[in-house]
Amino acid sequence: MSDLIGSSGRILSEAGTAVLRALAGAIIPASTEHGVPGADDEAIFTDVLASAGPILAFIGEHLGLLDELAGDGGFLGADAARQVALAEGFRQAQPEAAALIVSLICQSYYRDPRVLESLGTPARPPFPEGYDIDDGDWSLLDPVRARDPFFRPVN
Repeated sequence: MSDLIGSSGRILSEAGTAVLRALAGAIIPASTEHGVPGADDEAIFTDVLASAGPILAFIGEHLGLLDELAGDGGFLGADAARQVALAEGFRQAQPEAAALIVSLICQSYYRDPRVLESLGTPARPPFPEGYDIDDGDWSLLDPVRARDPFFRPVN
């Protein structure tokens, strides 16, 4: 019997991992103007794979479509502009998978300290220091407070 559990093994093949990494770079490319890496950066992409968890298998099932759309040479053989066009075609053909991939990549990208610092946000969790929030207009909650309860009380 193997010592591996279901979540221990690689779910994506090396080729699938390379395609996902190239797709991440096509979705969020590096910017020299803002001094930030692309989503295909080693640290960011490592976070993408670590954060994917159970949806990685679902994503892997759909990545083959990118190579089918690309034709000869596949997605990895296409230049950057063609990869962006293929990614858009993938988004239209597989909206659910594309939405998961974009969400996963964006979450990992905007957790990266370099990206947060470029946005002027401290690269730290919100607590224990917290963030200062301007006082708002608390009277906006008056209609909510005034309405009758819409839930069943628990005894």
